[in-house]
Amino acid sequence: MPVLTRLIPSPVVVDIRAGALDHLAGLLADQRISSSGRLAFAVSGGSGLTLRERLAPALPGADWYEVGDGTIDSAVKLADGIKGSRYDAVVGLGGGKIIDVAKYAAARVGLPLVAVATNLAHDGLCSPISILDNDNGRGSYGVPSPIAMVIDLDVVRDAPVRFVRSGIGDAISNLSAVADWELSHRVKGESVDGLAAAMARTAGESVLRHPGTVGDDAFLTVLAEALVLSGIAMSISGDSRPSSGACHEISHAFDLLYPGRAASHGEQVGLGAAFAMHLRGEHGQARSFAEVLRRHGLPVLPQEIGFSAEEFVRAVEYAPQTRPGRFTVLEHLDLTHDQIRDAYADYAKTISS
Repeated sequence: MPVLTRLIPSPVVVDIRAGALDHLAGLLADQRISSSGRLAFAVSGGSGLTLRERLAPALPGADWYEVGDGTIDSAVKLADGIKGSRYDAVVGLGGGKIIDVAKYAAARVGLPLVAVATNLAHDGLCSPISILDNDNGRGSYGVPSPIAMVIDLDVVRDAPVRFVRSGIGDAISNLSAVADWELSHRVKGESVDGLAAAMARTAGESVLRHPGTVGDDAFLTVLAEALVLSGIAMSISGDSRPSSGACHEISHAFDLLYPGRAASHGEQVGLGAAFAMHLRGEHGQARSFAEVLRRHGLPVLPQEIGFSAEEFVRAVEYAPQTRPGRFTVLEHLDLTHDQIRDAYADYAKTISS
């Protein structure tokens, strides 16, 4: 009999709402997650400890591990601490760094991971990838995607607003990434997973077209869902292709060329996505990106995050070196330094008109 469907790697539970943390103990008692109540929680030393005080009384079987930073060393240390203790699952409670460390540690000891996100800074919350700092800078590590995803909108609203803004930039950059994937298919014959592309594109469009603001629960819900869908799209495709193209190459170039000066991930990829759309000749779409980014307080020009136009040109020129083998509009056009400078000048004029 032919295979008529395929299994989609995705969480068994996705709980996105105000007050979700009040129901966390019940969710974790789901037999698919923890039959014994033995759980290893990974938290930060700041807000994580405050949430621990709130949640610990309802979770008597949990042990709590403080994570110092988002490095591979911290992830290995967490895994070593968890190993041999007969836990049912690992729970990453915090922002992207804590969840990335918890994902890696859970994979290392063979346990499922529950992601409880306290901000919406990027789409790594539900992805099969951990981004961890190492001796060579920063690395991407393949891991299983979370078995459950919890996002409490009340907690997200209490986080610094820049984290929500960053997530907006990451979400809409999907549209640029999918365009790059489809370009690679046309030019290089790279296979495109239609379902993964549809999920990533839908996630990006939902945020781009939503009229709300970061203060609205309706908008925060759409943004949270978009970031989760982006993570699932990466699980389906088996890599970051649905959500990472020229936009992310430009961001990686900022990180590598200007360490210590780089802005947030979402700010950089949002700017990179708008510029990449301009390079494709989609000037109307570039203007739409710029309008939405501006409305949410995100940068559309490098000067708005402390970089000169020349530094931006250098980052775009260097960007293809950050992901060898990935084909995007940058590799396709293969522009010289002077051509990038001219393209940027035209972009700045276009989004200002």
